[in-house]
Amino acid sequence: MNIMKIICRTLIFSLLCVILLGAPCFAAEQLLSNPIQLVDYMSEQQEELLLAVNNAGDMDAVEEEEDLDYLDEEEALDEIADPLEPINRVMFQFNDKLYFWVLKPVATGYSKVVPEPARVSVKNFFTNLGMPIRFVNNLLQLKIKSAGNELLRFGLNTTLGVLGLFDAAKYNNVGMPEQDEDLGQTFGAYGAGPGFYITWPILGPSSFRDTIGDIGDSFLDPVSYVKPTIDRIAIKAGDQINRTSLRLEDYEKIKEDAIDPYSAIRDIYHQYRESKIDR
Repeated sequence: MNIMKIICRTLIFSLLCVILLGAPCFAAEQLLSNPIQLVDYMSEQQEELLLAVNNAGDMDAVEEEEDLDYLDEEEALDEIADPLEPINRVMFQFNDKLYFWVLKPVATGYSKVVPEPARVSVKNFFTNLGMPIRFVNNLLQLKIKSAGNELLRFGLNTTLGVLGLFDAAKYNNVGMPEQDEDLGQTFGAYGAGPGFYITWPILGPSSFRDTIGDIGDSFLDPVSYVKPTIDRIAIKAGDQINRTSLRLEDYEKIKEDAIDPYSAIRDIYHQYRESKIDR
């Protein structure tokens, strides 16, 4: 049995860790992986609100009340439907307890054993491996230049970046950032709404649209074709633990700043996903 297979199978113990880190840390990663986009989106909303209030200043009280009602309706329309909220809240609490009781301690230990530069390289490797997902979805959205950019990035990172361990396309004055697109974004680009909000055990926040997108993207993920299944699960578990070890405090920050963490994660997740579609 070769060394890689032994390593993969020894990572099976991390499945329990995935259950713990999966949901809340995935939520944090989705929410905080590109905070600039979130800030830009929220700034645009604030500007629109201020403009509406200033315009209302010259109207009488009745007209002001009508405008405020209109703004409330617009804000409500921007919220994601949550008909499964009671179930979602149970799943949220389940993931929350698993995070603090099991996965955070394990991931903390992992981060102390493995230096951060090594963990970043592992993340880069799996990001590079996910190129087919980004490439195909850029093509589906007719972003030909971005699709070509992904091909060039893959070539540079696989060669100069030593099988993707280093993001050579982003640095070294090359200036080719990742063109992050997935099937959920593709559906949104063609007008599909998010549907309803879902909190999955292990996987965390999602929507009906993004859940279908994740299923479709799995067919483009090279790791999905690793055999036997136990090795595939071990690889995915190791990747998830490595990624979440780089963001251990993000989930805590969200909880500390929110009166209702469940609602905060739901709303910010929805806004973040919509901002990625609109860009």
